[in-house]
Amino acid sequence: MVQAGLIVKREAGEARGIMAREMILVVEDDEDIQELIRYNLAQAGYRVTVAGTGEDGLKAARAKTPDLILLDIMLPGMDGLEVCRILAAQDATRHIPVIMLTAKGEEADVVTGLQMGADDYITKPFSPRVLLARIKVVLRRQSRDADDAEQPLKAGEIHIHPGRREVRVKGKLVELTFTEFGILHFLARHPGWVYTREQIVDTVHGTDYPVTDRSIDVQMVNLRRKLGAAGDAIETVRGVGYRFKE
Repeated sequence: MVQAGLIVKREAGEARGIMAREMILVVEDDEDIQELIRYNLAQAGYRVTVAGTGEDGLKAARAKTPDLILLDIMLPGMDGLEVCRILAAQDATRHIPVIMLTAKGEEADVVTGLQMGADDYITKPFSPRVLLARIKVVLRRQSRDADDAEQPLKAGEIHIHPGRREVRVKGKLVELTFTEFGILHFLARHPGWVYTREQIVDTVHGTDYPVTDRSIDVQMVNLRRKLGAAGDAIETVRGVGYRFKE
């Protein structure tokens, strides 16, 4: 588990064989945890940039365009939730997946983070092995989406372009978070099929993603609201989950 000043070298050593060139931005004010994460990511082959405040994290995200951001919620000055909101609102950074790091375990904090645009979260303390596994899931999902770049999808009034991660309704651009886009694209590719909340989470975030039913429902509410009348295409199947109308 993560503890101040402690680097779990055994787990980092096991991951050393992973050859990755992705850049990860770590926004964390605790220097011991920052160094712990930096060390283990570097051992796994990732390029790493670190920032100790929300303001510096935003500057680094804009300047370096990382492939993924690890973002602590409890930061001095501008907190992680505000940083996440700004990242999701700007064209240059909204496509970057964000994993939030938090010492809080309350459901309300998780839901708030997802609403602000976070794609995953990890509660402290955590093991480097779990952290690396979750990063791989998010990056693999992003890579998979890139493979579908030549397969735009039209579902009624909704036009989805996976490569550009772009959604339009009646030609008008709809701004969605990384997670909202993933949910919409998944359901729209399987019209008529009913999926449980757990199945949706597993598909969009990878297996064993620690998220509650309530947070998935919040994502659906936000997604429907952004799609306007076209959001009616997403149906709630009471007692089961959700489906996209045929």
